[in-house]
Amino acid sequence: MKRFKVFFNIEKEEQWLNEQLQKGYRCTNISGLGIYTFEKTDKRYVMRLDYQDYLPKKKIVEYKGIYEDFGWNYIKGTCLGIRYWQKEDDNQNEIFSDRQSRGNYYKRLMGYSFWLGTLCLAYCFMLYSDSELYHEGLWSMEGALFWKALLFETPFVLLKLLPALMVVLFGRSYYKAYSKYSMLKEE
Repeated sequence: MKRFKVFFNIEKEEQWLNEQLQKGYRCTNISGLGIYTFEKTDKRYVMRLDYQDYLPKKKIVEYKGIYEDFGWNYIKGTCLGIRYWQKEDDNQNEIFSDRQSRGNYYKRLMGYSFWLGTLCLAYCFMLYSDSELYHEGLWSMEGALFWKALLFETPFVLLKLLPALMVVLFGRSYYKAYSKYSMLKEE
């Protein structure tokens, strides 16, 4: 079974993947385009996602070895640093065993959201600096011609607004990670 899904929040993606596991579908592959491949299984699995900044080859081998020692199977890593781990459910299902490692995870998520949001914001400034959303001649049209042109151009306008929407989504993701990080520091 294949599913297409796009996520801007790592925790929501992890939750969705675990919901698929509860339905009896184990993830076998994740493409860079948001296509998830599943296979039917009778065993109970759990999936966890981790975000790591760039790791050199030596560090990635060490990183994988630590998780594999605890029974985790490495599914995939993305170019953005998200790592997918899966194992059979054995009630030892957390990859962050203490507050410090969980806090470090949220700090890494804040950095991930901040830099992707900043990248989208910079793109917005370049995209919107000297252009209008709709073609300037649209507003001088009348009647049916106006409505046809408006309906034709609206999908392009929405596509043009996508980077601004992504800034908001990454900002929200940053805020959620910051809130969880702050709660861990206070305890």
